[in-house]
Amino acid sequence: MHQGRDRVIAAHVADGLIVDPGPTSCLDRLLAGLDHEPHGLLLTHIHLDHAGATGALVERFPALRVWVHRVGAPHLIDPSKLLRSARRLYGDDMDRLWGPTTPVPEANVTALDGGELVAGFRVAYTPGHASHHVAYLREASGDAFVGDVAGVTIPPAEETVMPTPPPEIDLEAWERSLGVIDEWSPERLRLTHFGPVAAEHLERARETLRWAADASRAGDRSAFLTAVEARIDAAGDAETASRFRLAAAPEQLWLGLERYWQTRSRPAVRGPQ
Repeated sequence: MHQGRDRVIAAHVADGLIVDPGPTSCLDRLLAGLDHEPHGLLLTHIHLDHAGATGALVERFPALRVWVHRVGAPHLIDPSKLLRSARRLYGDDMDRLWGPTTPVPEANVTALDGGELVAGFRVAYTPGHASHHVAYLREASGDAFVGDVAGVTIPPAEETVMPTPPPEIDLEAWERSLGVIDEWSPERLRLTHFGPVAAEHLERARETLRWAADASRAGDRSAFLTAVEARIDAAGDAETASRFRLAAAPEQLWLGLERYWQTRSRPAVRGPQ
């Protein structure tokens, strides 16, 4: 129920662990949905729509263990830099969208590099959307909890949008990360935006990532935004489109890709045809 709408942000619960608890603005909804006190949080990355409620949950459950990539860990303990960066994107909407962000005690945080096994979950380093992104495979069920790596899709629509906000988009790394997930041969993907999808969704995510690279390479903001908006509007009704825009604001998609291309000489980014 992000901003009064369902099917925008999902917090997944398995084996007493929460994968990406979401923002503090959605915390009451999360708590109401829990059957038991959680004993750990698995964070795919520290962006506020995925991990903003972490500190508030640790305050409520002081023994809660938090797993996060090593690069993201310091920003949970001291979120001041993260919040300054987010406020540049969201401005006056920051508090309304995400609510307050509380520091996490260092003692509660366990840093990951990828390659670990955590309580029955395999961990993989999956950068591209963020340099500190990881994904988790629950071996007992074959569910892959992939954060933002496999993009945004709002059921029942099949359209996929790849979330490419600044400042850390890396399209080559993202392609490799999709390959890492594919090598797991998961039964299902669990998306934060939104819900379970078939593993075949990975190919749609790959195609959409390449489309976004092609559509943004020329540096034409207006043309890119027009194309993205058309895809979103064609995905379903007005309510579905509004959910896409909450989960992946088109202007932010452009800003991240623009920054990516500005650091390169705008070569083509294409996979096998």
